[in-house]
Amino acid sequence: MVKKKDNTAEIGFEKRIWGAADKLRGNIDPSEYKNVVLGLIFLKYI
Repeated sequence: MVKKKDNTAEIGFEKRIWGAADKLRGNIDPSEYKNVVLGLIFLKYI
């Protein structure tokens, strides 16, 4: 694990997760995109 300057660890799969979220989002309204983001944040911390 590589430490960042803001004391958080980057474990390597964040870019892949956000890339997947962008693909899944497609043409969803930005107000609905929060559901995708909140789900990913939940999965990251469980």
